[in-house]
This record gives sequence, C-alpha cells and structure tokens, in this order.
Amino acid sequence: MTEQAKLILAPIRGITDCFFRTLFQQYFPGFDSSLAPFINPQRHSSFQPKQLKDLLPEHNRLMPVVPQLLHTNAEDFLFLASRLHELGYKEVNWNLGCPAPMVTKKHRGSGLLPFPEQIIAFLDHVLPRLPMAMSIKTRLGYEDKNELLTLLPRLDSYPLTEIIIHPRLGRQLYRGKTDREAFGICLAASEHSIVYNGDITTVSEFRELQEQFPKISKWMIGRGALANPFLAGEIKKSDISEKHHTLLSFHNELYTCYRELLSGQAHLLGRMKQLWIYLSAFLPPEKKTWKKIKKCRTEEKYQQVVADIFKT
Repeated sequence: MTEQAKLILAPIRGITDCFFRTLFQQYFPGFDSSLAPFINPQRHSSFQPKQLKDLLPEHNRLMPVVPQLLHTNAEDFLFLASRLHELGYKEVNWNLGCPAPMVTKKHRGSGLLPFPEQIIAFLDHVLPRLPMAMSIKTRLGYEDKNELLTLLPRLDSYPLTEIIIHPRLGRQLYRGKTDREAFGICLAASEHSIVYNGDITTVSEFRELQEQFPKISKWMIGRGALANPFLAGEIKKSDISEKHHTLLSFHNELYTCYRELLSGQAHLLGRMKQLWIYLSAFLPPEKKTWKKIKKCRTEEKYQQVVADIFKT
C-alpha cells in the first residue's frame, strides 16, 4: 500500500517557491509532485515572464508542479490559465481552501465556500473554455462543514481531475485537530478522486490514515515536510542516512541561492526565518532553536547561530 501512495508537496506561500522545490527534490526523496503557491489575482495584467517566474519551465525541471490560481473572476482565470498553457502546463488548480483573512474577506479561497451558486456559475463558465485539466483544493467549509458536503455531489458532473480536501474549516485557520470523520463523510459523498491534505507529520500518522481511508491513493503534505524534510522518504521507505549533514547542505545551498536572488539582508533573513518556524521542530529543543534564529539581525549572527545549532 505504501509503495502505491503518491505524495504531493503542498503549497506554502513564502516558502515553497521554485528554488525551494528544486533543492528540496534534490536533497529529500519521496515526493512525486508539488502544487505551487497560488498566483495572486491582478487586474489589467498580461502576466509576463517576470510575474510568472515561479512557474517558468526552466525553474521547474526536477519536480512536476501544478500551478494554482486564486481567481474568482472567470475571464481573468481563463486568461491566466491560457498563459500557463502556453508555458506547457496541462493542469491548473483552483484554490477554494486558503483560510487567510485577507483572502477570505474578498470571498476567495475558503471564503467562497458559503456561496455555492457562485462556484457552480464559475465552473459553468470556465470549464468549457479551459485549455487544460483542472483540480480543486478546498476545505470542509468556511463557517460550517456542511458547506463542502452539500457542494460535492454537485461537482460530480464536472470533469475535475481531483479534489484535494483539508479537513478543517476556513475560520479555524490551522488551529484545532483535523476532522477525519467529516473527511470520511465527504469522501463517500463524491465520485471524484479525492486527495487527503492536513497534519501528516509522522510515518505513524500516515499509516493510520491509510488504514482509515484505504480508497485514498494520493496524499498532500506541507507543514509536516518542512518540520521533517525526510518525512516523505520515510513514508516511501527510502534509504536515508546522515540526516543532519544532508539538512545542513540543503540549508546552505538554499541560503546561498536566496542571498543571490533577494535584495538586502533583511529580506534574506526574513525568508529564512519563515522556513525555521517549521524547521526548528527537527532540531530540538524547538522553542529554544526558534528563539535563537528569531533574534538574528545580521547575516553574520545568523550564520553563527545556524552553525551552533547543527553542532549540538
């Protein structure tokens, strides 16, 4: 069962960009593909290569990636999808799951789930004109888990490649436990291929989920893979050795990459600290490790702290 499982690297905005995804694939085995962080809707944009740099084919040669769109305007969605199709993409994902308040208050991401008629109207307009396949990433609802449960049977008639479900409500953000019972009810309510996404942080948790949902063959992992970059490889029973050396080499190469790409040490340290919010869990004591990283204000201090952390 484990060998057949397909693992997808989840999109985490501000972290899993194309440079991270490429290096991650080089150093850590296990993931079969990834979903890119969503592209922000922009008015009057032709989406030139600079705006789409995260998805340019030359930046995504190692790990297969599916672009994700946050749009709720059908024509804007189709325009951007056509640009992505020109770049060679065969599939796009529609984000109906983002819980960020700045997104949901605009009725985007999970903020659109309380408005099923808008979702259906959007699909009716987009899918007949879309030059590629489409999947959806979503949650149980925004305010009520019945939001998705009511919507799912209506989606059966649409040619979606899959529906990725994170079993929390949008208003929960990432608080509280995932609702496996509600996920199971949604799984039974849909004829589409369903992907499980949410709080897979250990191999034992993954095995438990496999036992609970034997119909699921694809799994999405995000924060769990940032806290333990070897998790996907452990699930796939890959040969993993010298973890600390591998992780340090990955960190150093990623740091060098961002040092060349980003402007100024504040931007550089800010980007690396976003990763350490999760990665500190791999190098205990977690709170102490994160506190040391968080206090860094210069590159010299940061490099010294990282060296000390990996020595312990």
